[in-house]
Amino acid sequence: MDEHGMNSVKQDIFSKVPEVTLIFWIIKILATTLGETGGDAVTMSWLGETTAAANGYGYLIGTGIFAVIFLVAVAVQIAAKKFHPVIYWITIIATTTVGTTLADYADRSLGIGYAGGSTLLFTLLMLSLFVWKRALGTVAVDSVSSPKSEMFYWVTIMFSQTLGTALGDWTSDEVGLGLGYSGSALVFGVMLALIAVAYYRTKISHTVLFWAAFILTRPLGAVVGDFLDKPIAKGGLELSRYSASATLVALIVFCIFFFSHKPAVKQH
Repeated sequence: MDEHGMNSVKQDIFSKVPEVTLIFWIIKILATTLGETGGDAVTMSWLGETTAAANGYGYLIGTGIFAVIFLVAVAVQIAAKKFHPVIYWITIIATTTVGTTLADYADRSLGIGYAGGSTLLFTLLMLSLFVWKRALGTVAVDSVSSPKSEMFYWVTIMFSQTLGTALGDWTSDEVGLGLGYSGSALVFGVMLALIAVAYYRTKISHTVLFWAAFILTRPLGAVVGDFLDKPIAKGGLELSRYSASATLVALIVFCIFFFSHKPAVKQH
């Protein structure tokens, strides 16, 4: 086998996450939007009609349901011998849904508010990155090639998705910054554009910029999801959470199977 063939085999064996391309970010935003509509479909539309939800346990029950799905998805992802786009994106979607319900539980059911919830989640995210960096020496996405690094990767992503949900709610809600869904989407969209400019025009660490962009795509998806399914009186389109979620799933499936996906290549 020639050197190129050996490198390909090594890549298939050791790379478990996708390379960061435009289609990666498109699917990521679709997945985060699905996390919002899907999470709301369970906690507000389905569980919202139950006695448990009426007693304030809806978000907790929803978090429990999605946490189980998240843990199963992560276990399958880590057990896989090579990168599988379907498994990877199912796991990402699982992090967005559990992030939605967990953030709602922290913000509303625990009574600490958007500012308190966002501060708590930001602290947990920074702690996760710090421990990961101390343990393995890097938090770069191309270093995710072992079960230990994957565990850090998915825990960090789960915290980033949850923080993103809280930030989206904080900026858009009337009891927060009150920017509304379109105003919040504009703010996060501009911030992502600035990160893209910094990626190509500055020497800022690409690892830092990746995680900043990864975090910010979540509140963008959250406010877009809220815009789709929240009442018209609150600035939303009041679409069915189930149909909106189904449409997003169809778009994600199309992107996964229509476009090629390669595992990230570790830089030497």
